[in-house]
Amino acid sequence: MHVSFDPWSPAFVADPYPAYAALRAAGRVHWFEPTGQWLIPHHSDVSALLRDRSLGRTYLHRFTHEEFGRTPPPAAHEPFTTLNGQGLLDLEAPDHPRIRRLVSKAFTPRTVENLAPTVRRLAAGLVDAFVAKGGGDLLAEVAEPLPVAVIAEMLGVPEEDRGPLRPWSAAICGMYELNPSEETAKAAVRASEEFSAYLRGLIAERRTAPGDDLISALIAAHDDGERLTEQEMVSTCVLLLNAGHEATVNTTVNGWRSLFHHPEQLAALRAAPASLPTAVEELLRYDNPLQLFERWVLDDIEVDGQVIGRGAEVALLFGSANRDPERFAEPDRLDLSRVDNPHVSFGAGIHYCLGAPLARIELEASFGELLRKAPAMRMVAEPEWQPGYVIRGLKELVVEV
Repeated sequence: MHVSFDPWSPAFVADPYPAYAALRAAGRVHWFEPTGQWLIPHHSDVSALLRDRSLGRTYLHRFTHEEFGRTPPPAAHEPFTTLNGQGLLDLEAPDHPRIRRLVSKAFTPRTVENLAPTVRRLAAGLVDAFVAKGGGDLLAEVAEPLPVAVIAEMLGVPEEDRGPLRPWSAAICGMYELNPSEETAKAAVRASEEFSAYLRGLIAERRTAPGDDLISALIAAHDDGERLTEQEMVSTCVLLLNAGHEATVNTTVNGWRSLFHHPEQLAALRAAPASLPTAVEELLRYDNPLQLFERWVLDDIEVDGQVIGRGAEVALLFGSANRDPERFAEPDRLDLSRVDNPHVSFGAGIHYCLGAPLARIELEASFGELLRKAPAMRMVAEPEWQPGYVIRGLKELVVEV
């Protein structure tokens, strides 16, 4: 059954869902030799393991590389390793709850709520320009600029400094693919060095002249005398950009492609725009941007009678979990009115996406503006998929309005 699971095949990346169905039918856990991981395809298992503290995003809080039977990352990767390793997504207790608590004091629900008018203003401006020129590449001209601009505004990055943000993020995210090449690693290291240096400079400025931005709030955040280190602030800012824009960009274009392939659902959404929040959840489920999430096994676990020992790695297949017929009625059908929708696109447990509320605001803003201002928008040609599988999205989405 593993022959059909080929994350480096363009055909698989274009449509992984038949392979997922085959994996689910064949069992609850599968050894995948090319990456040395256990594949977990069922919703119930993915959801449970996301919450299971026998697994972790790192093992270094309990073991050395040698004790865990793993080879340390190459010394040449150190700038990326440090940047990534100090971010919330790759930390466990005691550092994770401490940092999340401090970040939450700065990145509050009110902060997100106060950003909503800015998000709507930015979305409206991008869509107005897009409609005025009759369309174009929806990815490059609307989907991509919006979350980058929102995160930049939130962090207080001056407009003239925003050009490198997207390339830096793309280079760093290349390391999250399965078995990344050395060329990918070099690009990630370079971007990690440049992005970190820029943020350190910005943090230094905000220490002397605080503003109404997240970096200033992160500097000020404290809890019983505890504060974020400079590296923790840098890693947090990079994570907010990487996670905040990759998910939103790809959900936008993957979602519009799905709508174009289901014109009856698109027509129903245009007729009932108030249903957009429910529709966004279904688009997140139906063709989610993050297809796979990795966890280390810190203590032996058992899945369907298969013992997975300490030191192993599991690959939680989000895309498969979101199409599991044991949890979703008619999972391969796009149903924008679906209300029983516990998708795992934002994760679960202690690593549940901190930026999920902001992502939802961005998605509702851009989809809403396009539905209102481009009611006849259509695809010019079937788009091609990016080669990456873990973060799965289109190369472009050319449309006419």
